Amino acid sequence: MSSVNDSPNHFMVLDAISRGMKSVGKIASVTKLSKAQVEMVINDLLAQRMIVVSEKKSFFGKKQEIMITDTGMRVLTTKKQELDKKFQQYQQWYSSGQTQQMQNAMGSDRSWLPFMLFSGIMNAVFFMSMMSFMGAALTPAESAAASDAGADTSASDGGAGADGGSDSGGDAGGGDFGGGDMGGDFGF
Repeated sequence: MSSVNDSPNHFMVLDAISRGMKSVGKIASVTKLSKAQVEMVINDLLAQRMIVVSEKKSFFGKKQEIMITDTGMRVLTTKKQELDKKFQQYQQWYSSGQTQQMQNAMGSDRSWLPFMLFSGIMNAVFFMSMMSFMGAALTPAESAAASDAGADTSASDGGAGADGGSDSGGDAGGGDFGGGDMGGDFGF
């Protein structure tokens, strides 16, 4: 059993559960971890009483639902606060051009970057700028997390509809032709 405090994957799974992901498949999908990895992490989190698993009856039979416990939420919140302080330090070093300090910190913190991107502590634009600033190559996990964080940022920054959802599909037509003369006959 791994300790949750030492594992970014444990925190990604815990964060996904805290956001309402209640099944292994959904958690695997949003975290980009394999189902086997997610199941292993869930077993660890269960043993550490960070989550609970309950069975719900559904139309298709029994279905497991995973939920975070108060203890799990406290641990997650504490880790996010700790990493947020580190992120603020990264920003300060970046702003003042202190490449060496950033590179030293990356030696011990690099495994946490995908979680920082996943949880929204660090945005993809800053992450890519920071890595470029240091001349560092991305690991596959960082690349996947950055592309997902970038997609989430672009979808959430623009096009929010009246219902609060995002309109990432662009304008599919439906223009208003009732106003001024558009110079054509639009009889449908």
